[in-house]
Amino acid sequence: MKIIRLSSSNKWQIKLLLIVVASIIVFLIMLFTNQLVNELVQREKESIQLFADVYRRYTSPNTNPEDLDFLVSKLSNLIKFPMIMTDENDNPIFPFESYTLNINFKPQWTTEQKRQYLKKMISDIKENYQPIIIYNENGEIFAKFYYSHSTLIDRLKYFPFIEFLVAFVFLLFAYTAFKNIKKNEESKLWVGMAKEAAHQLGTPLSSLLAWLEILTNNENPSISPKEIIDEMKQDVERLQIISERFSKIGSPAERKRENLVELLDKVINYFSKRIPHLGKKIEIVKNFPSSYIFADINPILFSWALENLLKNAFEAIESKEGKVTITINQTRKRIQILISDNGRGMTARQKRLAFVPGFTTKTRGWGIGLTFCKRIIEDYHDSKIYIKETAPGKGTTFAIELPNKFPQLQ
Repeated sequence: MKIIRLSSSNKWQIKLLLIVVASIIVFLIMLFTNQLVNELVQREKESIQLFADVYRRYTSPNTNPEDLDFLVSKLSNLIKFPMIMTDENDNPIFPFESYTLNINFKPQWTTEQKRQYLKKMISDIKENYQPIIIYNENGEIFAKFYYSHSTLIDRLKYFPFIEFLVAFVFLLFAYTAFKNIKKNEESKLWVGMAKEAAHQLGTPLSSLLAWLEILTNNENPSISPKEIIDEMKQDVERLQIISERFSKIGSPAERKRENLVELLDKVINYFSKRIPHLGKKIEIVKNFPSSYIFADINPILFSWALENLLKNAFEAIESKEGKVTITINQTRKRIQILISDNGRGMTARQKRLAFVPGFTTKTRGWGIGLTFCKRIIEDYHDSKIYIKETAPGKGTTFAIELPNKFPQLQ
């Protein structure tokens, strides 16, 4: 058994540690992102330089026009940011559509409106980027290439502020938690919550750093930048969910009618993608009597409780293979959710202490997962959670019982 103990004499030490760790994370993220942005800007500049060099080389009178069109079209597909070709006096070359890339002209614009729009863009671009200049054989300016940067760089520039906001929310939560901390069990719970916050934030942050590393070093050419950005968006959304969950703790939970089946499917799908990382083959069995089973819940907090119960079930399976069964039973008065595993099970003593803050049978962990579940289910949903069945070597079944407030909709 592992009990977390916190005395009043070292509360300030934990506060200071949280502030230092959060500050280091924000600083490193900002430093890394700034370096990445600079590298991407340089890479895009090199792309324009290559485009300009190819254009200059193949515009000689002896060049086959078909070869030029082929090369220019291929290179144009690689450029994902605005580019404007001008003469030596910074005047856009007509026809504008043929000498620009990634410029959104409105269909109703006249030629003069397009020219003025391009001149305005050139003026703005000059403030941040010097043009790529190409010369003819006589050393005279043949053309200039003005370019901006891609939307990916804009997104990466805002990324440190997102991280700063997440860290600020985390610190604010930690400060509020420790300021209102109680003795004994309450202190163990809040400390565990702070550690759980750091743990949950670490997973999407590590994933974001990994995607940024792939973008920087181009380690996996088979994955397009769009696919990487989509994955990064999912991790940022996960960070938003985490901060929303912690912001709900300590505040009145707003409940509404939600489809439990849909909510459970989302939680199951989230874990299904992560089971292979556990090094186990776990079968998830769903026993749902209907596709629509409604309950009066707070979806953010209730999904958090379900995630903790599923995570607990997966970790209880010590062998390489196992099974987790999720069952919904309902009557006109109640809805029962059963989460069963064929893991190591519990002794009578472990069953009795399972929901006590700080108690855990694992070598790693803070013993607050089931405590969270109990608080969320009982305090925020006026419902019931308990261990229905368990025995050493036989597995465990957790039960959640909710009042059935919408029997006519089932």
